[in-house]
Order: sequence, then structure tokens, then C-alpha cells
Amino acid sequence: MKFVIVFVALFAFALAAPADVEVLKSESDVQPDGYKFALETSDGTSKNEQGELKNVGTEEEAIVVRGSFSWIADDGQKYTVNYVADENGFQPQGAHLPVAPEA
Repeated sequence: MKFVIVFVALFAFALAAPADVEVLKSESDVQPDGYKFALETSDGTSKNEQGELKNVGTEEEAIVVRGSFSWIADDGQKYTVNYVADENGFQPQGAHLPVAPEA
């Protein structure tokens, strides 16, 4: 079911793109224990993600997702967000994102 959600989101992303934007790269690989995909469009937008199951067969079974997405903003600058999503939640990092002070 989680894999279906990923592909529905990817499909929605492609439909939301303006008509003059072309898909330059679209790759995906779905396996029983994980997935990966990559998407690049002619407007400079890209998304790469991979997910894998960990602790398979236990009560702690979970999917760990790593990925990144980039886009060209209205100011002409390219922004990139790298992220991990796991048992500790969604953890984005990017040069343009604020960082919490260390405790």
C-alpha cells in the first residue's frame, strides 16, 4: 500500500507541472522490501527517493526513506532539500532551511 501512495504522489506531481514543462527522466523500481525512483523535469525540478524496510518480520518493522528534491525558485536560485524519514520522523536539511540551536 505504501508503494501505491508513492506512485500516486509521483503521478500527481507530474500532472501538476505546467504544460510547457517536459519530463526528462522518470525511473522507478519497486521491490517487496523497498523502492526507488527518480524524476527530472525541464524546468530544473528533480526528485530522488529510496525506501527500504528495516527490522523485517518484527514489531519494529518500519520503512526508512532517504531522498532529495530540488527546484529553481522565482529568484533564479536552485534550492535543494535532502531528507531522511524514519522512526525519528521527517528530517530535512538544506542550506536555505533554519537550523535549531544545539541544546
